[in-house]
Amino acid sequence: MERKKEPRKTAPAGVRSLMFSAWAGIFVFGIVMAILGAILPSLFERIQFSKSEAGNLFFFMNLAMLGMSIVFGPVVDRFGYRIFLAVCCLLVVVSFFLFTIAPTYSLLMTAALLLGVGGGGLNGGSNALTSDLNPQSRGAALNLLGIFFGFGALLIPFLIGTLLGILGLNIILVVATVLSLIPFAFFLRLRFPAAKQAQGFPLGRAAKVIGHPLLWLCGFLLFFQSGNEFTVGGWISTYLNENFRFPPMSASLVLAGYWGAMMVGRLVVSKKLVRVWKNETLILSSAVLALAGTTVVAAAPSGILAAVGVVLTGLGFAAIFPTTLAIAGEAFSELTGTAFSVIFMIALAGGMTAPWLAGKVANASGLRSGFIIPVVGCAMIILILLLIKRLGKSRSDRGQVSTINK
Repeated sequence: MERKKEPRKTAPAGVRSLMFSAWAGIFVFGIVMAILGAILPSLFERIQFSKSEAGNLFFFMNLAMLGMSIVFGPVVDRFGYRIFLAVCCLLVVVSFFLFTIAPTYSLLMTAALLLGVGGGGLNGGSNALTSDLNPQSRGAALNLLGIFFGFGALLIPFLIGTLLGILGLNIILVVATVLSLIPFAFFLRLRFPAAKQAQGFPLGRAAKVIGHPLLWLCGFLLFFQSGNEFTVGGWISTYLNENFRFPPMSASLVLAGYWGAMMVGRLVVSKKLVRVWKNETLILSSAVLALAGTTVVAAAPSGILAAVGVVLTGLGFAAIFPTTLAIAGEAFSELTGTAFSVIFMIALAGGMTAPWLAGKVANASGLRSGFIIPVVGCAMIILILLLIKRLGKSRSDRGQVSTINK
């Protein structure tokens, strides 16, 4: 059943300023997610280390991000957002500075760990803050937030691809460092909402949240979605090059089309679709489109058709992650941070596992076989979404969620 169109509401000035800070924070997280891969070739030139050691940088950065995903929720529910977000932003700034000056591999590893801790906190905190600030329009707000992540993820690869020869890596890293100070200034200056659980963390209610089946269904839905996004974003350029002889620049343009389609999709969702569609309907429609897109990519007989499939996949992926967070944020609004902690922990595990598995499959039988993994992932999202819809129809379940939020 579709929603009736609601009149657009203007947020108070204080809420708008806090939303600007969340946008700035997730923009920096986008830089965090893209920067290590983008600067790696230049780091190889500056410091001698092996590809295996480079892999360790990614592994420990993601491990640190996973650890922070577990920690951030109870921290912001108990102590609030302001100091936590400011500290995480400062850790990212320090990490970028270390990448700029690091003369040794051990210092690079330190920078990667700080990047994971700070980036994980910015990701979780910015999403949870956005959910809390927009109780009547979580889906629209979280989809709009995702657009700023996309801008951040595109920025450093774009600068390196166009200006590395003119500016050099250090200047580009200085630009990233300066940009990361912008949300830091927001976090220090603005007045944030008081901590939800300032009188003490409610272990009993937290246990109910963590044990609730809806939370785990949302988490595993995003396990597959995060795995899909990491796999397509990480492997599509190589796939196009190996199977269709796309030159690196053409493959990069297709990858840019993937991210661009995702950003356009989130803009359309945030401005139009969430106002007339239920969250579950939006996710289901998006997953079906993504399933069609990933199937085209995996089975395409030509590079042009594969590129079309990549763009369709980006459009399909656009709404799934933020809209699923909106469902969880609405259901567990009194402990948003704790709920998002569990979800991000599960999602990040999927983001680490799926591209690794795709690489193993590719080694055994080629990348075309590896791209069956996102197809299966989209099918699993549809299945889990149907379980969420079924759970939502249960009167006893609605009562349980209501109890958690009291």
